[in-house]
Amino acid sequence: MDKEASSVNGMISVWVKEEFDYKHTDHSIAVCSSSVDLDNEVKSRQDFEVNAGKVKLQEGEVMPEEKPERNESSAHIQYAELNVKEETEILYQCSTCYKTFASDNKLKNHERTHTEDKPYKCNHCGKSFSHSSLLKKHLWTHIDEKPYQCTQCQRSFLDNNKLIIHLRTHTGEEPYPCSHCDKSFSQKNNLVKHQKIHSGEKPYQCNHCGKTFSENSNLISHLRTHTGETPYQCDQCGKSFTVKQNLTRHYRIHTGEKPYKCDHCAKAFSQNILLKRHILTYTGEKPYKCSQCQMAFSDNNKLKIHIRTHTGEKSYHCSHCDKSFSQKNNLVKHERIHSGDKPYQCSHCDKVFTQNIHLESHLRTHTGETPYQCDQCDMAFKIKQNLLRHYITHTGEKPYKCNHCSKTFSQNSLLKSHLLAHTEGKV
Repeated sequence: MDKEASSVNGMISVWVKEEFDYKHTDHSIAVCSSSVDLDNEVKSRQDFEVNAGKVKLQEGEVMPEEKPERNESSAHIQYAELNVKEETEILYQCSTCYKTFASDNKLKNHERTHTEDKPYKCNHCGKSFSHSSLLKKHLWTHIDEKPYQCTQCQRSFLDNNKLIIHLRTHTGEEPYPCSHCDKSFSQKNNLVKHQKIHSGEKPYQCNHCGKTFSENSNLISHLRTHTGETPYQCDQCGKSFTVKQNLTRHYRIHTGEKPYKCDHCAKAFSQNILLKRHILTYTGEKPYKCSQCQMAFSDNNKLKIHIRTHTGEKSYHCSHCDKSFSQKNNLVKHERIHSGDKPYQCSHCDKVFTQNIHLESHLRTHTGETPYQCDQCDMAFKIKQNLLRHYITHTGEKPYKCNHCSKTFSQNSLLKSHLLAHTEGKV
């Protein structure tokens, strides 16, 4: 080996400097006091890895025998090529939930879901974000222009993708099916969230009570039950919510928007879940059966609510009085008695109501409509609940059972009156 070349070769030192400030990673190689950017020399981070025990070039360590070409008129090396091959693929593992990632940057992005670190701040409103992409999306909210408009309901959007997703609320299209069950979704991220139900994965833990969640957004919403924070406020009536989705649903009370339309009839709904329940009235499918009385239901939530009529469970308590309820929506309705909130107004006579169902029933006093007809006789009703009560006169069904004795009742109100007789010692 030429003595001069050997001397030059011995001078080569290599280092990799990594600064994880969420903004940049500086990779450089020093050759004879000259710095060469590794971006051109190492095509992928996976081609050059120092902290996985594969190949380590310490300061002062001699490069392989192969000598780089030298310009005869210069003692400096014009370029050096590194060819470091991976022996095995590297996976970066989260120390909190043990998820693995293909790159260190992806791991660091993921780790912020545990730490709630939000280094990207909006200069307009001060809001912070965990990823630069989220900040970019947020910046559009400060721009008034929304060029993508829906032809069905005239709503406008900042980008075309949001318009495409919105259009599915009108068409009912759900192109993302679950491979584990028969459920399908209009958005891919909703499918990903749903699939965690099957996997049982719940990496997000509450530091107040230890409860775990499959989604970070669910954890954030849950944390507000500890803090009492309700950051999403309605600009029409001042009501505030812990979850943005609940504000969106509430806002439709004021706008009257019902974007979910039934293909079988002219009915429209404010929520997709209400449309799905309505469609089941056409199919007649009721796969969820009660083990106590054999009543069947179109969805599992209705079955759970029904089971409480047997157990007497009332887990939703009013903070203003000692009343309790078996359903959360009944508690919400009840609390309006205390708040005096009546958001549902009649367009014919300006009467206001605490519940939309009361408004709809009231409107029929103006229209004379009786849409709920019994298929056993000619009777028709303005309210569905009255039809259900009437229908029991044909079936003879008595689903409401007293826990003190063996008596059963066709209506919950009759059971309540009976239970009162027990407490007063009249039975």
